[in-house]
Amino acid sequence: MKQPFQIIEPAAEQVPFILSIPHCGTAFPDELVNEFNGELIQAPDDTDWYVHQLYDFAAEMGITTIHAVYSRWVIDLNRDPEDKPLYSDGRIITGLCPVTNFFGESLYRDERIAVRQEEVERRRKLYYEPYHTALSSLIGKAKEAFGIALVWDCHSIRQHVPTIRPERFPDLILGDADGTSASPGLIEAAIKKLENAGYDFSHNHPFKGGYITRHYGRPSLNQHALQLEMSKVNYMDDAEKYYHHGRAEKMRSLLRHTLGELIDQLKG
Repeated sequence: MKQPFQIIEPAAEQVPFILSIPHCGTAFPDELVNEFNGELIQAPDDTDWYVHQLYDFAAEMGITTIHAVYSRWVIDLNRDPEDKPLYSDGRIITGLCPVTNFFGESLYRDERIAVRQEEVERRRKLYYEPYHTALSSLIGKAKEAFGIALVWDCHSIRQHVPTIRPERFPDLILGDADGTSASPGLIEAAIKKLENAGYDFSHNHPFKGGYITRHYGRPSLNQHALQLEMSKVNYMDDAEKYYHHGRAEKMRSLLRHTLGELIDQLKG
């Protein structure tokens, strides 16, 4: 079995900043691969494609990155481990072990309507808990060394997913669990950079942060978390299939400046 996550260590002086990329994985475990729809898993559509590539400059800034290896269709690392829904506004909600994609297509050959609970437990122990144990450890080490830690949870989504929202998504959506997952200073610093960069920006709508942001963001403990969701067209081609270097470099520049400002805030 592959390690269910990869950690990229800082290549410069370490800072108390951790990137989490829970949805970039595309692998399927050998014992499960034949249960899934073979055509769909050739290019699992709900993947946050190339996000770990988009942020690969982070190590040079002293930032530690942890990212998924397995597809979110195996188990979703940004869902509540008890499968409690994150939203209740009528949008499609895929569970901890989803059985459909965002467009409602069945992921499994047998078109099952649920994954058996014992199988959910097995996947949780093998693939979910190791990621969260590692992320918790990285946060703990940062706090031990610096007295503070910030998790930046990195996501991307198709520009238009009508089962979630009838309209197209904004370019950039910063989520902080309605102001509860990070300090006002960190939130304000991120907003200032993101909303003045020439992209369509939104704050906490339609995404306010998933389980990772809500669970690990505990400002009273000097432990902060922010989520950035972005439309894929901002760094991929118009069909949202391939990495677009021109668009990506523009986005990477903004991300560098934003993360740099947050590092300055953490040091201050």
